Amino acid sequence: MTGNSFGKTFTLTTFGESHGGAIGGIIDGCPAGIEIDLEFIQAELDRRKPGQSKLTTQRKESDEVQFLSGIFEGKSIGTPIGFIIPNTNTKSKDYSHLEKAFRPSHADFTFSEKFGIRDYRGGGRSSARETACRVVGGAIAKLLLAHHKIQINAFVKSISSISLDKNYQEIDFLLIESNEVRCPDKEVAELMIKAIENAKKAGDSLGGIISCVIQNVPVGLGEPVFDKLHADLAKAMISINAVKGFEIGSGFEGTKLKGSEHNDEFYKDSSGKISTKTNNSGGVQGGISNGEDIFFNVAFKPTATIMKSQKSVDKEGNEIELEGKGRHDPCVLPRAVPIVEAMSALVIADHLLRNKTSKI
Repeated sequence: MTGNSFGKTFTLTTFGESHGGAIGGIIDGCPAGIEIDLEFIQAELDRRKPGQSKLTTQRKESDEVQFLSGIFEGKSIGTPIGFIIPNTNTKSKDYSHLEKAFRPSHADFTFSEKFGIRDYRGGGRSSARETACRVVGGAIAKLLLAHHKIQINAFVKSISSISLDKNYQEIDFLLIESNEVRCPDKEVAELMIKAIENAKKAGDSLGGIISCVIQNVPVGLGEPVFDKLHADLAKAMISINAVKGFEIGSGFEGTKLKGSEHNDEFYKDSSGKISTKTNNSGGVQGGISNGEDIFFNVAFKPTATIMKSQKSVDKEGNEIELEGKGRHDPCVLPRAVPIVEAMSALVIADHLLRNKTSKI
């Protein structure tokens, strides 16, 4: 299997399966001298970990990261940073009925066809459990970005048809963690929570949209052809389990505007800085950051595992009926917020380090 690494200069390689002994990763390219705040990294993991509220899977994992290399006296030393996160609360028997069955909208069929074998316990390598490793890598990337005052904030914008219809500039990011659904609006959050609870009671699931804002990004990150900054952000987001869509800046709504309405006009402010009057570009032009806020939306499908009977087939092609068992999220979005932030941090950190060699 290939495709387990992300990034070119600041890279993250992950390993492990959902019900194996541990998951883990190796971070390469992290500069020496970065203070590694272990409490901050663990706090980021705690935002993603299962069992944190009644809205999430009740799998009880402490998700305590153990660093094996690359850190000395609290700082990075420039060598690969290795880490593991033990799996301590696996219940593999909950998945025994899936040994020969293909769950609708899961990776069971495609993985089996590609490799001829699969770990059916909790989805194996295809499980969203792997994203805990991304959060560790993203947390270290955030520590690097903090030196450049770059800030990343993601939040739940919508669950099903319930939406927070506010411009991100009207939102207090400090409210994101004020409720279990991670929507920075109390009234909208309460409606979202109720909708998820109702879906859970009905044995069903819901999808939605996460918005992300990256601020204080310098001008010049990104390459103008294949490695455009927004292209790498798109790949990062689409690589997250359950993601089905990505849009940056004006996105699909921008297609309804005329060029004269959509173009972001330049001006020089009182300090002499060149800025744009609007930001329909979402902070990226020609694949390169322009110094404005980068903002985008990420669409997540409803969780594929539901507690309702569904028709499928087994590996011999026999028709079967399946009903979800085990512990699953009725909606992945609350736990996906730190994952979106982590993948954003990995992209920006990678391009920030790559940019150091772009000119003398």
